[in-house]
Amino acid sequence: MIVLWIVLALVVVVIGLVLVVRSRRRRPASPVLSAPRVAMPDVLVTQVAPRPEIDDGPGLDRRLAASRTIFDRVRSITSVGALSTEQLDVVEEVLLRSDVGVSTTNALLEQLRTDGAPAGVAGAIREALMSSLTADRSVRTRADEGRVPVWLFVGVNGVGKTTTIGKLAWHETQAGRSVVLAAGDTFRAAAADQLQLWADRTGADIVRAAEGADPGSVIHDALGRAQARHADLVLADTAGRRANSTNLLDELAKIRRVADRGPGQVVETFMVLDATTGQNALSQAREFLAAAEVTGIVLTKLDGTARGGIVVAIERELGIPVKFVGVGERAKDLLVFDPTAFVDSLLSA
Repeated sequence: MIVLWIVLALVVVVIGLVLVVRSRRRRPASPVLSAPRVAMPDVLVTQVAPRPEIDDGPGLDRRLAASRTIFDRVRSITSVGALSTEQLDVVEEVLLRSDVGVSTTNALLEQLRTDGAPAGVAGAIREALMSSLTADRSVRTRADEGRVPVWLFVGVNGVGKTTTIGKLAWHETQAGRSVVLAAGDTFRAAAADQLQLWADRTGADIVRAAEGADPGSVIHDALGRAQARHADLVLADTAGRRANSTNLLDELAKIRRVADRGPGQVVETFMVLDATTGQNALSQAREFLAAAEVTGIVLTKLDGTARGGIVVAIERELGIPVKFVGVGERAKDLLVFDPTAFVDSLLSA
């Protein structure tokens, strides 16, 4: 009996302890008094700082770093007047490595042997390069009365021809001109799709057809649409397979005839070349010149591993001006070619 009473007493004590613990857990916490909020001071703005300009990217000298590096040895020659045989050898090596071309290199070396370098070697080379880059670089955007101006683009696959068309469409639409793109490269499946993306991005109109369709008919339809909608300019893509193929060159000649027939008028024919291919670009260009009647060169990828002297070789050996150069991936990185800025980027200290 005593044991039973002890057990009951322990049960009562445990139940009491449990009730006390539960009551404490349910008791609300004491409120925490927050410090009074300090009033915000009055701020009087007397002058608004100008918004910083957004950097458009590195300058031309940095974009042409690969080409500029080749000319480092020339810039390091501080001699003036007559040059030693060793110094002339350095100049020859630099010019040939930069893809200036044999004829331009020989002419410049002969000039240095005869006249020396009164203003330094870099100055003499700068003067020689500038004298080789005096062509007219104006770009026509107007046709005869009642006709639609056409820019025709030719070049082998892989040089960036279709991308160049898209970038120029961006430039022209930014300038306020209405543009129609003609997807005339119907032999490459991705060409029309790529041009469609640029049309969507720039707001340009586009005429395209099924893969394998007649390129001339695409150009003809684009001219009709441009005339009906009073467009300012037609940018026409062409096929780029087999630069040495008679069939392709005949096709290009046919396309040009179609594009130059009313209501169209070809005011520019741009040959797109890849600067990284160096002297091979000259061979490509010669294949297209007669068929397409090229009026200007667009030199792409000049910012990569290209050697900038190819610009001089093209103009000296082909007699065709470089009118645009590509120095990056963005649309604004397709630049109107400026000979002074180009040569200075290679030779300035």
